[in-house]
Amino acid sequence: MNPAAPARTAPLAVLALAALALGAEAAAGPQCRGTIYLTFDTGSQSQAGLIATVLKRQGVKATFFLANEKTVNGDYSLDQAWAGYWRERAAEGHAFGSHTFDHTYYVRDAANGKITVKPQFGPHAGRTQDWTPQQYCAELQRVDRRFEQMTGARLDPFWRAPGGKTSPRTLQAGKACGYQHAGWATPAGFSGDELPVERASNAALLRRALDGLRDGDIFMAHMGIWSRKDPWAPANLEPLIEGLKQKGFCFATLREHPDYKK
Repeated sequence: MNPAAPARTAPLAVLALAALALGAEAAAGPQCRGTIYLTFDTGSQSQAGLIATVLKRQGVKATFFLANEKTVNGDYSLDQAWAGYWRERAAEGHAFGSHTFDHTYYVRDAANGKITVKPQFGPHAGRTQDWTPQQYCAELQRVDRRFEQMTGARLDPFWRAPGGKTSPRTLQAGKACGYQHAGWATPAGFSGDELPVERASNAALLRRALDGLRDGDIFMAHMGIWSRKDPWAPANLEPLIEGLKQKGFCFATLREHPDYKK
């Protein structure tokens, strides 16, 4: 037996371990240079199927904010006909928040601590009402109860006001019943899918998002907008995800966002 043999084989073992480590790193892919949080609010639901397909194909998890909005099918987005869709998204690991049941807009703070609101759908659609903070909380919870009926799961503890319109009073009302508001904070976080095509083409909106989004940004789009002539998602969603990946970004739900972790 040659006593020098162990000394010669030791470096080989180190090299082999290094090669294995490099291989594992390559398999795992490049390190994230930042994280983007994609979020989608319910709308006409015309793009619901496409959004689900693209997210699955790209291996991206997103956060959905649910309201009971009228859809292109003539029903509503929290009707039983949509239960299968929401169950599938829940099984895929996406996150979910309340968007108020009747897509209820904040109008102003009223007297006696109340909140003036205007529901877009439901029995009081288009009419302003003065709600107590407890009534506002109940509107958020209606989505949670309906989501549990459809999927067996509960919403995550966050909500988003229609139009992003809030006040300290509405924020406190949500917080009092366990929901933290999640807006989009930066201009680049607004997809622009509500804007007229004449003012904002899909190409311009895509460029703005790719140029402007930064680590930690929340990006908001809708699952279909009635008024936009050229829908945003078919042209922009996949190019946006692929473009952000090329820039080194990864994606996560708001469950992982430092401001919204449980």
